[in-house]
Amino acid sequence: MKKSNRELERIVKGFANHRRLQILELLGKEPELSVQEVSDKLKSEFKNISAHMNKMAISGLLMKRSEGNIVRHKLTNRGKSILQFVRIIE
Repeated sequence: MKKSNRELERIVKGFANHRRLQILELLGKEPELSVQEVSDKLKSEFKNISAHMNKMAISGLLMKRSEGNIVRHKLTNRGKSILQFVRIIE
């Protein structure tokens, strides 16, 4: 089913940020990372990375999976498609 323009806007906002693009790239190479691991690898504050990853999850770009008290993140099919799209336009 075709997405409404509002739904498409939400998806685009999910990756329309340089830090979110870095997170997409990182999770494309290394799936199943925690927020702390992403924060460490990108040398950015945990709180900021957590907020970015939450927006990305709401946009349907990331999937969360609990592993004990750690939450792992990986790209959804939409997230993988967006990563391919971004590579095409760069």
